[in-house]
Amino acid sequence: MKVLKLIILIITCSLSTNLFAFTVPGPLVDTAWLAKNVGKVVILDARKDIKSFTRKPVFKKDKKTGKLILVKVGGHIPGASLVNYNKVRTNKNIDGNKVQKMLPGKKYFETIMQNAGANKDSAIVIVTKGESLGDVTIATRMYWQLKYYGHTNMAILNGGMAEWLTKSGKISIKAEKSSRGDWVASKEDKSILATTKDAVAAIKDKNVQLVDTRDLNLYLGTYKKSYVYAKGHIPGAKLLPVELLTRPKSPARLNSANDFKTFAQAFNINTDKPVITYCNSGHLASGAWFVMSELLGNKQAKLYDGSMHQWTLEKQPVTAMKME
Repeated sequence: MKVLKLIILIITCSLSTNLFAFTVPGPLVDTAWLAKNVGKVVILDARKDIKSFTRKPVFKKDKKTGKLILVKVGGHIPGASLVNYNKVRTNKNIDGNKVQKMLPGKKYFETIMQNAGANKDSAIVIVTKGESLGDVTIATRMYWQLKYYGHTNMAILNGGMAEWLTKSGKISIKAEKSSRGDWVASKEDKSILATTKDAVAAIKDKNVQLVDTRDLNLYLGTYKKSYVYAKGHIPGAKLLPVELLTRPKSPARLNSANDFKTFAQAFNINTDKPVITYCNSGHLASGAWFVMSELLGNKQAKLYDGSMHQWTLEKQPVTAMKME
């Protein structure tokens, strides 16, 4: 009888814990919210410049006001786990082609998350340096990969570390050692992933919008990135420049969802209809996907992971010097 009571107690405690598990309020949080809840979440600090994680931030004093102005981000939120974004994406062999910067395999990504101290029931907040648009899309790409592998209890800190520092948030420059987590992928959400096959079909299907999130020069084909093998864009794709995601200064904060919707309409894009976003490698385009899918609620939004790199590697058709 005592054993039975103990089992019931353990089960009850387990159910109670799951019932009252901490959840984030939405896909975006601000510094005030995170400061209040910093001990309840796993903070994943994703950045390419990993040395800045343990480097002091740099400020300068405004000569007129005496106010300190952030010059360079350094340090991290106490307790945050560093995620080296340079290792978050991997090469993948697709039909005999070596495609770069792709969504990693399940086991590889699980290892990254476990090493960062994430558990399968963790409430996760993704933080980047927040100095530029590129930092914002590091966060949205991390978010997309986590969602693809089934994690939904997560948010992005709007403005990142740059915003945190301007709000005088506490920081650390010590190397943080995270205890290993038990994070595992619960499923593969293929509804948010577009392949070359999907992009080819979208050229003919007028109900699906192809959205090129690169700048105008890349879209028209006046130049290209070295890992893209032809100039121009996917035939029929509409332009929605990625710089419309954020305000043009640090801290790099996402513009409001309503503003983004207005911008999209100016480029004749309906954010409520099926859409496939792409860029050069699937990084920048994750920003437009995030706003459409997570902030505007368009569950028919997909990200073309291979983007123009894979498209041109496979010698698919391109259109140059033309606005669609």
